[in-house]
Amino acid sequence: MAKRKIGVWLIGAWGGVATTVVVGLCALRKGISDTTGLVSALPPFASLDLAQWDELVIGGHEIRETTYSAEAQVLLEQSKVFNPQMLSSIGSQLAKFDKNVRPGTLVNVGAKIDSLAGPAAAKTRKETAAQAVARLAKDISEFKTREKLERVIVVNVSSTEPPPPDEVRSWKWSDVQKSLSAKAPSLLPASTIYAIAAMQSGCPFVNFTPSIGSDLPGLDEYARQQNVVHVGRDGKTGETLMKAVLAPMFAARNLKVMSWVGHNIFGNLDGKVLDDPVNKANKVKSKDHLLTEILGYKPQTLVSIEYIESLGDWKTAWDHIHYQGFLGTPMVLQFIWQGCDSLLAAPLVIDLIRLTEREARRGTSGLMPHLASFFKSPMGNDEPAFAYQFQQLMQWVEQVSHE
Repeated sequence: MAKRKIGVWLIGAWGGVATTVVVGLCALRKGISDTTGLVSALPPFASLDLAQWDELVIGGHEIRETTYSAEAQVLLEQSKVFNPQMLSSIGSQLAKFDKNVRPGTLVNVGAKIDSLAGPAAAKTRKETAAQAVARLAKDISEFKTREKLERVIVVNVSSTEPPPPDEVRSWKWSDVQKSLSAKAPSLLPASTIYAIAAMQSGCPFVNFTPSIGSDLPGLDEYARQQNVVHVGRDGKTGETLMKAVLAPMFAARNLKVMSWVGHNIFGNLDGKVLDDPVNKANKVKSKDHLLTEILGYKPQTLVSIEYIESLGDWKTAWDHIHYQGFLGTPMVLQFIWQGCDSLLAAPLVIDLIRLTEREARRGTSGLMPHLASFFKSPMGNDEPAFAYQFQQLMQWVEQVSHE
């Protein structure tokens, strides 16, 4: 079988999740890591002819100025992930991918994210949303041409931006176009600007963040016009994954959840950004809606996210579930989830790259609801329970396997 050449364009290219994705792909390519944590490596997916590790070429947009090796070293020193021998063996490949990173946009990213910008990104501060779309789309198209790629999958793994004005969430494509062409500053957030640039370049778009991205009617309309697929949003990696598994159990056993408190602490760059209340609002909303959807009623809930610098990339989630059993007896379930944030997210991003590329190869367009199991707020899918979402994914696998 002839080898394909597929591009992966990461928004937030030198962030912790993106760096772990790239380190992971390089390690898989060299055969120095196994496929633990990768859903797409499970036996049912073997018949799908998914993209292989050595077929993927990395590029991306980033507002900071660093390198993959430098960011991997930070994760090694602060969070004790990876190992020096592995990083040394893939250093030359990481350096090659560094050359494909271009300055991202600062349009409507919010003050917290803007403060992280390096000199190259800072030079773009005066650009309009329309100018940003044109520049970002040109970067992606040039990457595709330069590397002779069959297609490029654009994945947003950047820090969570502030929520946009409510009116933006209902915009049709004509509204988006008016905003881009107006003389007044656009209300479109950076994540949506990246999504438009991806679609303008004919590329699928994956939003792994809580930011709005392509989650508005106009962007789905534009995706269909451009004949590209898109999916999101907010990767489901830890505490919310547990909620999506445990809440259906309470519902099925007719146990009334009276309150559910979730307390999250971590110390990476994303945690630093979420320490700003404006940015945090997007994340908390994404984590908190699930219980009502699954249970059919709203218990008292509290979701807290706190930045604790000393923890680095290690995240701890402590949940206290107060529920009512038979004869009105109050009972408690508690759990603690501890994991390395980037190591939980990265394999799912790799899965989404492979599965999105496979769906794009089928020639479909619009939303991909069968990928709901990967997201906290899945677009185009109203099924909140993880087990049923995973069944939908398996049904897609069965369908594609027989085409």
